[in-house]
Amino acid sequence: MNANQNPIQNIPPKEVHLVHKKKNSVPHILLRGILFLLLVTIAVAFLLPIVLTIANSFMASSEISANYGQIFSGVSGTRTFIAEKVNLKFIPDQVSFSQYITVLFKSPDYLLKFWNSVILVAPIVVFQVIVALGASYCFARFQTKFRSIVFFVYIILMLMPYQVTLVPNYLVAEKLNLLDTRWAIILPGIFSPFAVFILTKFMRRIPSAMIEAAKLDGAGEWQIFTKVCVPVCRSIIWSVVVLIFMDYWNMVEQPLVLFKERAAELSPLSVFLSKINTGDVGLAFAVATIYMVPALLLFMYSEEYLIDGIASQSGIKG
Repeated sequence: MNANQNPIQNIPPKEVHLVHKKKNSVPHILLRGILFLLLVTIAVAFLLPIVLTIANSFMASSEISANYGQIFSGVSGTRTFIAEKVNLKFIPDQVSFSQYITVLFKSPDYLLKFWNSVILVAPIVVFQVIVALGASYCFARFQTKFRSIVFFVYIILMLMPYQVTLVPNYLVAEKLNLLDTRWAIILPGIFSPFAVFILTKFMRRIPSAMIEAAKLDGAGEWQIFTKVCVPVCRSIIWSVVVLIFMDYWNMVEQPLVLFKERAAELSPLSVFLSKINTGDVGLAFAVATIYMVPALLLFMYSEEYLIDGIASQSGIKG
């Protein structure tokens, strides 16, 4: 049979009619409708907190107090939840920018914590990808005696939760006098094994004919790495960037453990959000909205690459 020929053309007309009838049958349409409604319900459930946060960030303080009242109270550092009816509103009665004016101009602590997050996360994302690209290329290209053993160690380290490796990281940072410095978080983040594992699995699937063609054209290892492997891995690189960013942008354990005396100065906004929530609820909405902006912008820019990279990694493409 011709490769471009539609297989349905070889089916007798009666059977073709049965196939189309089966696809358009009432149970099939009903099942698709139920699945569609289920997916829409799940999507709305995931989006409601985000929409609620953004909408409430534009409410005036008086409206916030009227809708949510006093959520926490207590003395001497103890907090007790007050059981009272909370009015969830998605449309403010009057749009107000007072929360953002307070966050951006009147209280510099919020912006300081935001930039602490950027200063911590940006080097981790950039240098972890650079280190992972080099290590992944070596794992994929060079046949060495201990390659499988080292890669197996990478997998074991990746499977361990961060809480398991937190004590060794703390002891090493203490020996190197890195506690209460940003390097205590940045250095372990740069050499995280997660990106190495993902990129290695992808690079091993690059066709050998492509690399052999580059060699025939006189390309060396550096040219093969920069001109062949990196461009081919662009989609998976963006996927790794998004995943690394989301992981470290929301980090909490590392600053709480590795920042002691300078915690108030160096802590990122992810740690500071809990303190805002126990105070002014309106400011918490505004700060949370600002905190979501970098993640949303990164996801919107790299959505196509992220989907393509995940599909290629799972074997759907490539």
